[in-house]
Amino acid sequence: MSDCIFCKIVRGEIPCRKVYEDDELFAFHDIHPVAPVHFMLIPKLHLASLQEVNGSHAVLLGKMLVLAAQLATEQGLDDGFRTVINTGRGGGQEVFHLHIHIIGGGHISPMVRRE
Repeated sequence: MSDCIFCKIVRGEIPCRKVYEDDELFAFHDIHPVAPVHFMLIPKLHLASLQEVNGSHAVLLGKMLVLAAQLATEQGLDDGFRTVINTGRGGGQEVFHLHIHIIGGGHISPMVRRE
């Protein structure tokens, strides 16, 4: 998709702090980190959101999850990390290109408050 900001990052049209790249996947640091380590892992294939995937994307999604753990460890997140996939406007998605946030380091507040 020509006007997608993440597609532009993959094509090198917008600079980023790259973490990883191969033929199918690209990872880069978030420009508004919420933790000491906060990067995103995206497929180079433009998929607007998780709602757009189907069975033909199973291998790609599996590769993304395996790589997320590997990259988190390489970024120093040996004690654990959070993965977040916002899906659709109702799920808080802001950039409509499928991406996994990998977040960690320091104190990370709970996602859900327990009373």
